[in-house]
Amino acid sequence: MQPRNMSMSGVVDLAAVKAAGEAKAKAEQVRAEAARTGGPAAVPPSALVIDVDEAGFERDVIQRSAEVPVVLDFWAEWCEPCKQLGPLLERLAVEYNGRFLLAKIDVDANQMLMQQFGIQGIPAVFAVVAGQALPLFQGAVPEAQIRETLDQLIMVGEERFGLTGIAVDAGADAEGPAAAARPVGPYDALLEAAMSALDAGDLAGAVQAYKNVLADDPAHPEAKLGLAQAELLARVQDLDPAVVRKNAADDQSDVAAQIAAADLDLVGGHVEDAFGRLVETVRRTAGEDRDAARLRLLELFEVIGTDDPRVTTARQALARVLF
Repeated sequence: MQPRNMSMSGVVDLAAVKAAGEAKAKAEQVRAEAARTGGPAAVPPSALVIDVDEAGFERDVIQRSAEVPVVLDFWAEWCEPCKQLGPLLERLAVEYNGRFLLAKIDVDANQMLMQQFGIQGIPAVFAVVAGQALPLFQGAVPEAQIRETLDQLIMVGEERFGLTGIAVDAGADAEGPAAAARPVGPYDALLEAAMSALDAGDLAGAVQAYKNVLADDPAHPEAKLGLAQAELLARVQDLDPAVVRKNAADDQSDVAAQIAAADLDLVGGHVEDAFGRLVETVRRTAGEDRDAARLRLLELFEVIGTDDPRVTTARQALARVLF
């Protein structure tokens, strides 16, 4: 069975992780350069707050969300709370200086978008991050709550998807000399080799390539995640899912069967099931069996990424059964 044909729904894609890592590095470089030159340049307000309609939604929201979190403000002229919330969001967009883009959508003129987002009342505020939509809040909420929500949104956008924000360098051509001078990462060749090995079904080669990176840089995030995923795929490639699941169902005290089933759960995209199975196994066992289940759970956390909310929830559950 070729590992690239396995379902990885719900598991972070390695190519996306690579892109996110590069984007985050770019964001850090931009901020470091801004700090060196005395602070970031101001982004024009016209680039921070835009009006969006159904015709331009794909271009102005979906595509832009690959570089910056896009906050959607659904409003209408007759809506009194909208007249309070709208100016506040616009002021915050200017204050945050490109860390998010505010897209204003008039629901009277864009009924289809309103229906697609399932909006029952306005003002309603959503976000789109890397093409994924999520609700933020509805109604006129306090400014402090809005700031907290925006801070969390920006943090998730940067740490999980590597979103760099709206460019603040007004004079440089993105493909010009500054971009050409950008140094190549020291592990690019090894990471490319790992990806090529995965594409070819050479899991052992991918594992070794990631280990080579980690030998020099034990905290390298892309290599850690890549290694965890490659090792997971290697563990499940020769398993018979029907047999594994039957063994796990027939004997809950069989720790090896529960661990193997959790691996299959994760590869199949059933993240909460995998975590819950191992947390419960830790709760029921002791000694070496408990350690085996706990360590496998920690390995699966690395596969998903430690900033994922499902990992946070599972860590809390693990702590409760351990202590």
